[in-house]
Amino acid sequence: MSVVISGTGLYTPTQSISNDELVQCFNEYVETFNAKYSKEIEAGEVTALSPSDSSFIEKASGIKSRYVMEKANILNVDVMSPRYQERANDQLSMQAEIGVAAAKQAMLAANKTPADIDLIIVACAYTQRSYPAMAIEIQNALGCQGWGFDMLVACSAATFGIINAANAIRSGTAKTVLVINPEILSPQINYRDRDSHFIFGDVATASIIEDESTANAEHVFKIISEKPITSFSNNIRSNIGYMNKSTPEKADDIDKYFIQQGRKVFKEVLPMVSNLIMTEMAKMGLGSTDIKRLYLHQANINMNNFIAKKVLDREPESGEAPIILDEYANTSSAGCIIALHKHNKGFISGDKSVLCSFGAGYSACCLLLEYV
Repeated sequence: MSVVISGTGLYTPTQSISNDELVQCFNEYVETFNAKYSKEIEAGEVTALSPSDSSFIEKASGIKSRYVMEKANILNVDVMSPRYQERANDQLSMQAEIGVAAAKQAMLAANKTPADIDLIIVACAYTQRSYPAMAIEIQNALGCQGWGFDMLVACSAATFGIINAANAIRSGTAKTVLVINPEILSPQINYRDRDSHFIFGDVATASIIEDESTANAEHVFKIISEKPITSFSNNIRSNIGYMNKSTPEKADDIDKYFIQQGRKVFKEVLPMVSNLIMTEMAKMGLGSTDIKRLYLHQANINMNNFIAKKVLDREPESGEAPIILDEYANTSSAGCIIALHKHNKGFISGDKSVLCSFGAGYSACCLLLEYV
């Protein structure tokens, strides 16, 4: 049995924040902080904050802007965090809403109706609540039958979700699977931290996974090999969780937001991911010249360029390793799917591609795809 990705979908929020807008707000905060604690700073009791800079952000990450679900309060120096109006329990939740939007696009691309879908997997970095599962709420909103569940694997959630979908099809517990990655990441950001205030954006993606024999879409990618790996590391961490309220005096501590040791991540993740991809290629008898396109996790342009150069054994040419993080920023698990969604043309039958995620955990996953 051959399993394929037969359609993808993308929901993009209507509001976007440029680097310049983000920097203006951050630097206003820095100026206020340094003035407020000027005596303590002069006495060496408090460390002065340094301003941010748009060129620094772009050089360090490749990010130029990001989409968010709510912009005004992120850029309000007195708040610097998104604020959402709580919805009633009988209303569709925000995360389900954007998941449904991406799912409908994917179903349209794959020529599928709700009646065709018998498993929904919501795979992302955070879910809006613990239960009922977001997947079951989306299942109800779409009018699908079958079953659904949520899974959290940070930046590798989408690829791990696709593997679970493929295995469900192979085992006979599902025929057509909808994998949805609704990533609302802006609430996890400490917008008062110079090193991370620019990293993440909000988005939702979706993919249709099915048996090749039932696929009738325009662009179909057969999964010819897959390999997930995990290795525990504290170098990327978020301690946001339902137990935070049990230690209210610590609830706003810095480690409740996204934190990372960037240099260590670069040093440890890059060889892990490069070796994962090349080992999987070798297992399938593929060399660097056999890869048409690299769909990599969109965390940092320097990381992507390093991996692409290592895998291709040369500098990547334009379009060989598509970059979307300049517009979307880091969207956790959704990034590699956005790249696939936006750059899925120009193939002939038999062309090979790599779909690869990597991130917190550490977690990484490589899928080798063949254009049908």
